[in-house]
Amino acid sequence: MSIQARIDRELKHLGTIVPNGYSIGLHIRFTSPIMFFQTYDQVWLDHYTERGYVLRDPCVAWGFSTTGTIRWSDPSLPDPFGLFQEAASFGLVYGMTSAHGPVKSRTIASFARDDREFTDAEMAEIHAVVGGLHDLTEPPEELTKAQIEALRCIAGGDRHAAAAAKLGISESALKARITSARNRLMARTTAEAIQRAKDYRLI
Repeated sequence: MSIQARIDRELKHLGTIVPNGYSIGLHIRFTSPIMFFQTYDQVWLDHYTERGYVLRDPCVAWGFSTTGTIRWSDPSLPDPFGLFQEAASFGLVYGMTSAHGPVKSRTIASFARDDREFTDAEMAEIHAVVGGLHDLTEPPEELTKAQIEALRCIAGGDRHAAAAAKLGISESALKARITSARNRLMARTTAEAIQRAKDYRLI
């Protein structure tokens, strides 16, 4: 099973135990996650984004400073801007947050439901799944020379035929290199692979 298929399987599993959606930022580096998945209601997402709530979100602040899990209702989780109360009006009444990883590559994930608090067992299961996703999506430390050359050519604007000619290989060989780079970078498209390789400072 490919890494992407495993990611999709784990996200689908989370969807079965989290009735009101989630937000998962995997390997947050330089303030941006390498991968980001959201299933909250779009109305709440738009409301949250338009008001820049990420800068006020108690879960984000907690997630950067603590490893583990916490319920949104925990009195030790300060919410000076009343974000949780506002989220509740959108159906995100009860929630929890899970955080993993070193500060330089942090994973923070939040989950919501509208009927009751998450149980300790549910929180432990969710935390384990998030930890698995964090490990599964660990960015590669390097690409092969062939993968780097292929991505650099395409990033530089070369079409497949021109890139293959420049590298002295067949088009099918070039495509194989690009495909292997995409798989290594867990990217669905070549453009996404190029961007991730740049983000990871691999090309």
